[in-house]
Amino acid sequence: MAKDMQTRIEAMFALDRLWATGFVIALWIVVLFVMLAVRPFMPRSIEIVCWIAAFVLVLFNTASITAMIRHYRNDKQHIYSVDIRHLDAGR
Repeated sequence: MAKDMQTRIEAMFALDRLWATGFVIALWIVVLFVMLAVRPFMPRSIEIVCWIAAFVLVLFNTASITAMIRHYRNDKQHIYSVDIRHLDAGR
């Protein structure tokens, strides 16, 4: 049972890490697309401010998702074992 639990924990962590990475990549793509799409409608001074704000946005979001993945990696035994017990109890 312990081996099965560890396998399930690793699978759940890998899936969460994949989704988090996908969301970060999607965020970078969407922000870049929006900035390029609205660029012709902005004065140069506003454009510079928007690029800086967009960079800060994606930087902080990337850092927070990276910190979340690191926390989950360090405490995955506790986090996922609780989830698995609740999932199994619902069956």
